Amino acid sequence: MKVILCGLGGMGRHWLRTIQASSDVQAAALVEVDATVARQCAADFGLDAGLIYPSLEAALAAVQADGVIDVTPPAAHKAISFAALEAGLPVLSEKPLAGTREDARAIVEKSRQTGVLHMVAQNYRYSPLAQTVKQVLEGGELGAVGAVAVRFFKGPHFGGFREDMPYPLIIDMAIHHFDLMRFFLEANPVRVTGHSWNPAWSWYKGDASAAVLAAFDNGTQVNYTGSWCSQGQETSWNADWRFECAEGVLLVEQDTVTVQRMTGIADRGGLRMVQNAPPVTVPLVTMERQSQVYLLHEFYEAVTQGRMPGTPCQDNIHTVEMVFDVVQAFQHG
Repeated sequence: MKVILCGLGGMGRHWLRTIQASSDVQAAALVEVDATVARQCAADFGLDAGLIYPSLEAALAAVQADGVIDVTPPAAHKAISFAALEAGLPVLSEKPLAGTREDARAIVEKSRQTGVLHMVAQNYRYSPLAQTVKQVLEGGELGAVGAVAVRFFKGPHFGGFREDMPYPLIIDMAIHHFDLMRFFLEANPVRVTGHSWNPAWSWYKGDASAAVLAAFDNGTQVNYTGSWCSQGQETSWNADWRFECAEGVLLVEQDTVTVQRMTGIADRGGLRMVQNAPPVTVPLVTMERQSQVYLLHEFYEAVTQGRMPGTPCQDNIHTVEMVFDVVQAFQHG
């Protein structure tokens, strides 16, 4: 299968390496609007500079392809998606689905109108950690999930467009955790409230810290607290999670999964208290493919075999709508 890769920045290079390592997918052409970045990428990867085009339209006119991978900044996603879908080419897009609510909804509608697949690369779903948590929750031994507490603290100095975003934590990072909430709970948010702020030492222009409360349509309540300008004691990129369940607790700390089951109620000095079995560390599941490698293969199977991927835009719109709803809550209460 041949694809056109749009965007050759840091993440675009990662996708290029993923494509080059694949036995099923090849790059028919590359797209990069910045000529300097294009030349440097060609030199670094030993590529024919003639295969790098300044626009998707130019690439579409020059080569035959089976799909498009969009790794451009969010503001460009609508234009790239529309050009590809109107040409009949399926799209695998980096998150977020789009940079605005209106653009995201327009992409979903364009995919519906054309009948062409558009899927979003929510790669955090496809890690041994996420799949292990999902497996434990689906196993049912802990019963129904009533509440979830999520903590995320990192301090990356990216430079570039992220540091100019109005809400960088929520728009560019927490979207992964919001998507994992939907994935783990098999539910969608129905109400969100929250508050954001920017510490005095922050190197971001927009608010890099936030607290969010979300209610989901299955009754689960989620408390999310995070910062993207933390100065120490960082969590993992996956965040730390605590699932309060009817029959026990599932804990994720520093990418270690622990389960503690309730065994009963006992009298302790006149006070009735929960009795628990000792905590048990859950071994992570083994995966043949992970992250972008998984997504690329899933895209390949969707295009060549007609299999429905896990994150088509029609589903992912709920994740990106949650992002925009949280931002609206910050702005308007």
